Amino acid sequence: MIPIASLAVGILPVLLFLGALRVLDSFKLVHGRDVATSIVTGAACAGVSYAINALLLNTLHLPPAIVSRYLAPIHEEVLKACVVIYLVRRGKVGFMVDAGIHGFAVGTGFALVENVYYALALAHFDFGVWVVRGLGTAMLHGSTTAVAGILARSLTERHDSTALRWFLPGLAIAIVVHSIYNHILLNPLITTALLVVTMPVLVILVFDRSERATQEWLGAGLDGDVDRLEQILGGEVERTPVGEYLESLKSHFSGPVLADMLCLLRIHLELSLRAKGILIARAAGVHLPPDPEVRANLEELRYLERAMGPTGRLAVQPLLRTSSRDLWQVHMLSK
Repeated sequence: MIPIASLAVGILPVLLFLGALRVLDSFKLVHGRDVATSIVTGAACAGVSYAINALLLNTLHLPPAIVSRYLAPIHEEVLKACVVIYLVRRGKVGFMVDAGIHGFAVGTGFALVENVYYALALAHFDFGVWVVRGLGTAMLHGSTTAVAGILARSLTERHDSTALRWFLPGLAIAIVVHSIYNHILLNPLITTALLVVTMPVLVILVFDRSERATQEWLGAGLDGDVDRLEQILGGEVERTPVGEYLESLKSHFSGPVLADMLCLLRIHLELSLRAKGILIARAAGVHLPPDPEVRANLEELRYLERAMGPTGRLAVQPLLRTSSRDLWQVHMLSK
């Protein structure tokens, strides 16, 4: 039987903070089922981590202090960070806000499994121990992965690259903070208080900055998308850089393929405008129902990509904005 009081103190703080992050996200970038998926994935990471720790302690017979202070922080933070790396590289994260939410959700799932284990292992309820586990260790797991995700998203966006090297600074910070925490240099209650004051506040400050950046991106992106779409729909594309580029491809591709390229660009712009419109509506508290036309556009997009073939898709890339944020827009609409 799992002690309810232990889990209440050990899990509620991190769940409440995760809920607060979703409330702070005025654009509602992360769907509830995606948060749940990240929590479950974090729980799976905790299972793998438990097996690794058992191997280090029981099979290799390493000293518990060495495992706790130096080895566990490495493999635990790497496992959690792998989830965020996957989401960013697959275009499922568009902003620092959703990277932070996913990261904290992964850490929440990890802390949930860890605290269930300790609740079963400890014979009786000790309020001080569970305050440290709930406000300390659980918040640590969530905050370190959130910070790693936020920094990774910031660097990959700044350098327009999802190369693994841009994920390393955030991961290094997470490992160092985790290791320092496990050294227990101060009284555990004091360490917990410092963690609660610093890490969540840092996450919230980054959220505020990211919200402003999102608003600026929406304004600039809307203007650019509208202008390009009007040029295509108004038949004025010949006198634009897009028209000049397509003209230069005439000697390499047939007329129908060039027409497919222009159609592909139009659909990309329409989907981009639709995604931005959904975000603006969410910020205003309006949740738009799914539009069947979006699914039709996505299907047409895939058809055109197949029809153009690999060479055609490569040639049209300079016309399309295919940054991770643009890929995220398509991911958001495909749900």
